[in-house]
Amino acid sequence: MIAEPRPRSSSRARRAFAGTVCLIALAGIAMTAWIGVRAALAQTHLLQARAAVSAATSALDDPAAAMTVFASIGDDTSAARELTGDPVWRLAEALPWIGPQLSAVSDTASAIDSAVSALEPLADASAELSVEVIRPVDGTVDVARIAAIAPAATAAASTLRESADRLTAIDQGPLIGRVAEGVSKAGELLDTAADGADALQRAARLLPVMLGADGPRSTLVLFQNNAEWRSLGGVVGAVAQLDTVDGRMTLAAQASSADFGDLGAAPVAGLAADVQSIYDTRPARYLQNTTQVPDFAVGAPLAREMWRRVHGTTVDAVVALDPVSLSYLLRATGPVRLASGDDLTADNAVRLLLDETYRRYSDPREQDAFFQGAAGAVFQALAEGRVDPRALVDAVGQAGRERRLLVWNADAAEQAVLQGSTLQGALPVSDGTRSTFGVYLNDGTGSKMDYYLHPLVETAWCGADVASVHVELRSDAPDPASLPAYVTGGGEYGVPVGDALTGVYVYLPPGAELLERRTTGEDDAAGFAGGVHDGREVVKWSVSVAPGETARLDLLVRLTGTPELDAVATPTRDSSELPRGGECRFPG
Repeated sequence: MIAEPRPRSSSRARRAFAGTVCLIALAGIAMTAWIGVRAALAQTHLLQARAAVSAATSALDDPAAAMTVFASIGDDTSAARELTGDPVWRLAEALPWIGPQLSAVSDTASAIDSAVSALEPLADASAELSVEVIRPVDGTVDVARIAAIAPAATAAASTLRESADRLTAIDQGPLIGRVAEGVSKAGELLDTAADGADALQRAARLLPVMLGADGPRSTLVLFQNNAEWRSLGGVVGAVAQLDTVDGRMTLAAQASSADFGDLGAAPVAGLAADVQSIYDTRPARYLQNTTQVPDFAVGAPLAREMWRRVHGTTVDAVVALDPVSLSYLLRATGPVRLASGDDLTADNAVRLLLDETYRRYSDPREQDAFFQGAAGAVFQALAEGRVDPRALVDAVGQAGRERRLLVWNADAAEQAVLQGSTLQGALPVSDGTRSTFGVYLNDGTGSKMDYYLHPLVETAWCGADVASVHVELRSDAPDPASLPAYVTGGGEYGVPVGDALTGVYVYLPPGAELLERRTTGEDDAAGFAGGVHDGREVVKWSVSVAPGETARLDLLVRLTGTPELDAVATPTRDSSELPRGGECRFPG
């Protein structure tokens, strides 16, 4: 049988189909080549921009230097954004697998370019502003130059935060390793830059005001003593009034907490019922206890009122710091000579102020005078401009991050500038991504034994919505016979000489539920109390620790299941004693 010839239409259809397939293949190859070339070029620009952003971020304490670097990378970021934003690239973003990779790259380029573009006005405003501007000249800081960059810094901080949040929102689940790593690193850099710009805009808005740019100002400075714990650091010992006008600083008055003894009979102001139920009225009766409530917005106004009653001046702001903060400032000023003949340095300040002072002087007034002299000498060095400005910025930044430097302004609008910063000394904040515990320590011995007490605070997940908090208190105190009675407390409040009695206040995140508690490995109801403060359940544990001993507390808590877990704690004399992640103490 002879086969019949196939219709020509069928042959033409096959040729047309084959041609279409070839065209599609060629288009695909062309699209792949187009995207590949543009991706390689974009990556080069992004890597150059990322390196420059990293360099600028590390120099954020010097606005002029940082902004110069940022301004130099605009061409790179614009090129990367253009290379990843054409119609072909956008079309390919809809494809499976490769699409999320391309979207992530283009979103990263766009976020970085938006951030850099927004920094141009700040670069112009910072052109003549260097970190040297904070160094006093003839005793005066040029507050006008600092205030001038506030508008541009505020706008830049907002855009940087938006750009950083855009990268945080990218779903990294579908991304391959190199793309995911690039997004993460870019996000971290923008996040750091956003934090730096935010700190700059807050300083540019608030510092000139507090230095008297708008008229005379008075600030009460509280010096906390970490050898006798209170929630925010330590008892208030020495205090000072700092007056400022047009950037010129004057140490107007100094006093000791002993000067406020007559105020102890009645509270100087009312306390909220939830605060009073936990801390009684002591924070409102004794200057030493104004830092007992772990919310500086509660204690600062009380200290302000106490100062007014004793010295007759109503200050505009209250600042708290501790000897560790002074040691950081001494890195910037260098050693200062005291009236006692001592050279106070960054290395010996904590030991000298929190230990050796008590061995030299048995009279508390002599001790306070020594503290006042130390604080006054550091202030004098700062006021006279004997300071390394960059080291000063680093010192203030570190003290702020460690919650050793606290600021409260009586004017609500001024205080709002600090909203969300560690300088507020606020209660621990939890949100949709982070659950934060607070662990606050208060001396119950009436002594300075906390110099020898070392805390450890760890948090850990035990399940999807269950976490543990671990607290240890370890004493490395020497033989009590070698210590002055003023340091040990002399057994005055019923605590054995050499032991340290501590009230540990653990603040749970809002809505959290306490499931179980253990002390030193056992379930023990003794020594526990509690309450509720501003919607947070508070577990109070009273424990006495003898020299060489360690006491432990473990809490099991049900949370809302946030991705991150965190804790804040009382700052101690040792800057390494910060809360950290650990392991679940309730296995199974």
